[in-house]
Amino acid sequence: MDDEHIIYIGKKPTMNYVLAVVYQLNSGIPNVTVKARGRAISKAVDVALIVKDRFVQNSEIQSITINTEVLENSDGQPTKVSSIEIPLIRS
Repeated sequence: MDDEHIIYIGKKPTMNYVLAVVYQLNSGIPNVTVKARGRAISKAVDVALIVKDRFVQNSEIQSITINTEVLENSDGQPTKVSSIEIPLIRS
């Protein structure tokens, strides 16, 4: 999947991400993936549900992927971080 069809969730307000997903879906892109790690996972779920329920009613959430990624922390030690991918498909 192209990186341009992926929305990475971070520290910005939830509605910023919602509008980014809605913009992509309304511009003719048939599927957009919402990705997040760690504490941002709950915000990613919120974004996907807000898009599906309020803005793009003819969209559906496909199979959600959860994973554990190994990253380096500030001390250079490996750390495990949970991640999620939520694909939204315009039907």
